[in-house]
Amino acid sequence: MRTAIFAAGLSVLLATTAATDAAARTRYEATITRTTHGIPHIAARTWQGVGYGVAHAYAEDNLCLLAEEFATLAGERSRHFGPEGKAVLGFQEVDNLASDIFFRSTMDMAALREGAKRQSRAAQLLAEGYVAGYNRFLKDAGAEGIPEQCRGKAWVRPITLDDMLRLAEKQMLLASSLALAPGIAGAAPPGSAQPRVSMALPRPHELGLGSNGWAFGGDATADGRGLVIGNPHFPWNGPSRFWQMHVTGPEGYDVMGVGIAGNPVPTLGFNRDVAWTHTVTAARHFTLHALTLDPADPTRYMVDGKSVAMEPRTVTVPMPEGVPEVSRTLWTTRYGPVVVAPQSGVTWNAAMAFALRDANRGNWRAIDTWLRIGKAKNVGEIRAAVSETLGIPWVNTIAADRAGDALHADVTAVPNVSAEKARACATPLSPLFARMAILLDGERSECDWDVAAGTPEPGLMPASDQAATIRRDYLTNSNDSYWLSNPRVPHPALSPMLGNHASELTLRTRSNFIETEAMLEGGKVDHARAKTLAFANKSLAADMMMDGVLALCTGRQDAAEALARGCAALGQWDRRFEIDSRGAALFRAFFARAARVQSLWQVPFDPADPVNTPRGLATERAGDTLMAALGEAVAELEAAGIALDARWGEVQHWPAGGERIPIHGGPGTAGVLNYQDARPAPGGGLMPVHGTSYIQIVGFDARGPVADAILSYSQSTDPASPHFVDQTRAYSAKRWHRLPFTRREIAAERIGDARRLAE
Repeated sequence: MRTAIFAAGLSVLLATTAATDAAARTRYEATITRTTHGIPHIAARTWQGVGYGVAHAYAEDNLCLLAEEFATLAGERSRHFGPEGKAVLGFQEVDNLASDIFFRSTMDMAALREGAKRQSRAAQLLAEGYVAGYNRFLKDAGAEGIPEQCRGKAWVRPITLDDMLRLAEKQMLLASSLALAPGIAGAAPPGSAQPRVSMALPRPHELGLGSNGWAFGGDATADGRGLVIGNPHFPWNGPSRFWQMHVTGPEGYDVMGVGIAGNPVPTLGFNRDVAWTHTVTAARHFTLHALTLDPADPTRYMVDGKSVAMEPRTVTVPMPEGVPEVSRTLWTTRYGPVVVAPQSGVTWNAAMAFALRDANRGNWRAIDTWLRIGKAKNVGEIRAAVSETLGIPWVNTIAADRAGDALHADVTAVPNVSAEKARACATPLSPLFARMAILLDGERSECDWDVAAGTPEPGLMPASDQAATIRRDYLTNSNDSYWLSNPRVPHPALSPMLGNHASELTLRTRSNFIETEAMLEGGKVDHARAKTLAFANKSLAADMMMDGVLALCTGRQDAAEALARGCAALGQWDRRFEIDSRGAALFRAFFARAARVQSLWQVPFDPADPVNTPRGLATERAGDTLMAALGEAVAELEAAGIALDARWGEVQHWPAGGERIPIHGGPGTAGVLNYQDARPAPGGGLMPVHGTSYIQIVGFDARGPVADAILSYSQSTDPASPHFVDQTRAYSAKRWHRLPFTRREIAAERIGDARRLAE
């Protein structure tokens, strides 16, 4: 008997020891379960495992996209794609040589490695796991398993932690330094070789950034709980595409939503108790500093009466085989790199130069902020997360919770420059730049950013000086400033770094307020009403001006035949950008011209009535100009072979092989909430390049979140994937998907077997 007991005990001991040894050898482990539309549900017991599983699943869907991004960030595009090719930097295209020079000069690896040490252990482990998961996919796929579009390419390679550090830094700079990359890469002192730079300082609404977000509190919802509508406007191509995921990790972390390339956890989404979305803020995350140069040397500048040397940094960019390397020396100052934007008057001459200081350079707090948001139980905890870390880089945070509270927090990493300091430190040139950037006097050290106690980094504006509001009715944002997130409660004026105050709203913001109020007048919001709001496809510009335009048409009996055809087409248009709307393409072309007409409206903007002004088409004053614009729009469409009364879905489509998927939505400049920025498509018509991407409507019931969503451009960029255009067809048909969140819901929608990965 004793022998049997001993043998059994020894067996258990040996099995336990073997299991312990195996666990010790298993550094990374995750389980991936795919459901409808290929959405991965990644479960792991450790943060390394989370990063490992997310990276592997992302590479399955978008390997070529991410591999190319790593080559871009390493400054290797010229070598692999030629120096004159194009790179997508955030939301714009630049030539490969400028991209390589920018990243090779900007990515200071020693500083990035040191900065990453300030992250939490969880954030560091996520990055470590992501590297392992990406490389595991390459190993599993082998040479023949790589998607056809990047199979055999030298730029598809294993990655290191340095690649992830560069990616994290780039994502922080998307709405600031990255938008000025050509001007940084092309800055050269007078007397030296001058690279050709053709760029202007972008105004906030010209950055190609957008989004709509709504948070409804319990007083506005049918069930008394919170509800969020997220409608971010992001690129349809490139590394800023969203990708859906559901992550279950340690410390009770259980979040579903989306991230962009390289995000190891969702940055927009929901958990059991809260839902949140982001919209690009109108706040400015950098300042320009006017440098008075030392007359004896244009690479020296004056500060407090002393001459200070700029710091040179020479970078060398490898070229394709047989082509000599290209070297260029860039210059930096105590404020940051020297930048040029000749079309805006930002130049480097013998007397003056300009430097850029970016609040998001070295922002290692972001991933920890999103981890805190993902574990939040209510919007108060979300507000605390964004306020204490100042880690959100360039977006508003809009959230609601199951208790029925709604939050709008325009709290980001912003330079601590008050209105008083902006005035006191202005230069004679500052008013010329006011609509594009805050320009400070770099000759006085007192004009650098103020340092406030308690901020995580010196020079950041404390959250107490930014805008955050919690209410029980609703809060919303469509990229205008903190001033109005509910028209009933305008926010008091804050620093100009945070955007304009009491100034004219965009038509998309006005449309948001008008349509939201109209919806609530008809009853409290629920999922059905929210879906209608998100995809209304109405044009506020059309509502404001079409009656006047058609009256002008009627009054012109002698109108040219082309103009008469245009008037007829607009007369039968339903004033929407639905797939079946006829005449929408003509209005799009017409309004692009009409919006530039001076004194277009009879009633000017009134800050006391911002939602309804300006208004009243000035037909007597602008009638001839408007009719000329309509005639030009007719000529444009007919030259492009587009019928004036063509169905909008025949004009705006997404090409996928031989398929042309009709796409609804229209220009945000015309007050269309469901914004789609479209450009000429191969073979004719228009295709979306930027706009509505991941749309989520999230509420709560007694068991957890209730979420409907569509990812307009689908999960995968691989044409061979079954999830290349499946959600694009769903978007076209306005066919929403109820997201599975619980174990039972995931099991009911599972595609194939769950897969365990470990090493």
